[in-house]
Amino acid sequence: MAEEVTISSHIQHHLTNAKMCSTDTGLAFNNACEDSGFWTWHIDTLAWSIGLGLIFLWIFRSAAKKSTIGVPGKFQCFIEMIVEFVGDNVRDTFHGKSKLIAPLALTIFVWIFLMNLMDLIPVDFLPAFAGFVGENAFGMDSHDVYMKIVPTTDINLTAALALGVFILMIGYSIKIKGITGFIAELTLHPFSSNNKIAMIFLIPCNLLLELIALVSKPFSLALRLFGNLYAGELIFILIGAVGLMQLPLHFVWAVFHILVIVLQAFVFMMLTVVYLSMASSDNH
Repeated sequence: MAEEVTISSHIQHHLTNAKMCSTDTGLAFNNACEDSGFWTWHIDTLAWSIGLGLIFLWIFRSAAKKSTIGVPGKFQCFIEMIVEFVGDNVRDTFHGKSKLIAPLALTIFVWIFLMNLMDLIPVDFLPAFAGFVGENAFGMDSHDVYMKIVPTTDINLTAALALGVFILMIGYSIKIKGITGFIAELTLHPFSSNNKIAMIFLIPCNLLLELIALVSKPFSLALRLFGNLYAGELIFILIGAVGLMQLPLHFVWAVFHILVIVLQAFVFMMLTVVYLSMASSDNH
């Protein structure tokens, strides 16, 4: 029983975000934020996602500054391969005209890949380091110090990414079709009739079906990315619970998980481009 409790607490600790919230007495952290409600900030998710986003910008800016017309170096070749790979997929998938889509797709792919890549770091390493710092520098109980280093295992981040895509979908639909065209798309399809009375009854059905189809797109984006990375992280945590034997097992699972890391970044990028292409199309 003691072993089960230890493993359970180990898993729970690794699945808990570092939190910050505002209370009547000022800023509070972690366990003090249990009843703080909606406005609770997951500071580990924010820090790692923003930091990895800055790393992405720095890498590609460095590549752009060092680019040469002649024979490129290995670093430049690698970056150009990524840009060409994303560009080819965008050209094959997006059928509208927009200068935003290719840079957006590149940002989504590389940024999500970098966030997913954090899953390959042994699960006990950085959280244990954070606990050590909290205990020795701030006098905290190390068990009350939390750190989740994989931002895409936080549903709040994947939902935020999906919400951004959803806003772009609405924006492109209104830009291409106009407000009246967008409303007509939601209300006059898929069922239609030349009889005006029948059409009055069909409009609510069309609206319900189209709204479900529209809202399901960002939901699928958020839940697919979160679910796959959360499951992978949970397996890493279970491996970490075995103690000294975790590194060989971690390596075996990490080799397989590399496919998930790359694939989920690619799927999120491609679905984003597909959804924006559909939103930019004049045809329903």
